[in-house]
Amino acid sequence: MIDSHTHLDRGPAPEAELVAQAREAGVTRILTIGMDEASCAAAIRASEEYDEVFCAVGRHPNETTGYEPSVLDALREYAQHPNVRAIGETGLDDFRDYAPRADQERAFADHIALAREVGKPLVIHTRAADDDTIATLARDAAGLEVILHCFSMPTRLEECLDHGWWISFAGNVTYPKSTDLAEAAVRVPLDRILVETDAPYLTPQVVRKERNRPAYVAHTARFIAERRGIAYEELDAAVEANAAKLFHW
Repeated sequence: MIDSHTHLDRGPAPEAELVAQAREAGVTRILTIGMDEASCAAAIRASEEYDEVFCAVGRHPNETTGYEPSVLDALREYAQHPNVRAIGETGLDDFRDYAPRADQERAFADHIALAREVGKPLVIHTRAADDDTIATLARDAAGLEVILHCFSMPTRLEECLDHGWWISFAGNVTYPKSTDLAEAAVRVPLDRILVETDAPYLTPQVVRKERNRPAYVAHTARFIAERRGIAYEELDAAVEANAAKLFHW
């Protein structure tokens, strides 16, 4: 199984322990995500330390206050590293008032342009900004591989699939109240689906009292396989193939 989105630098244990646990759980690849300068550097270091770890670099929309072109320059330099397999996470977040919308929009535009420049997938964060996120991607990201991380727009699923975007489910798909997400996980074609932890957040229901970690991606995958009525191994093979196509590993 693949964890297509995690934050190794945020715990809940030392990176070496998290990677070892994931390995024991059958997780063969981990994509750890940079959200600011420090976490981008940490993500690259982790990718150099552990064979199964690769990374994405970006500036989370909540970290874009005072966004300047120098951020794009730094990300462009990071993107040259062979272990950087995606750009982001980036997007729009109107749920929390952590960064001015104008700064978020400038950063989003730069990330889209950088993904196009370097030919790498774009990892999207969107929260309480569905309309603007979809409109921006439809207008500016045509031809790019777009990953909707921690998918949260079940009522817009068909629209997202029509654009050719990838749908990635996190542990919240397993929550009893997330019936709309669970139904979306059934409807996504196997050749467009990814599974992630977003660890240390969004712990799957069966271990929800604990902080999330890459090893727990298997719990989310088993839930989705069961809801789809297929063997875990079938979903595993599909996710592995999708991630290999996207991230070139």
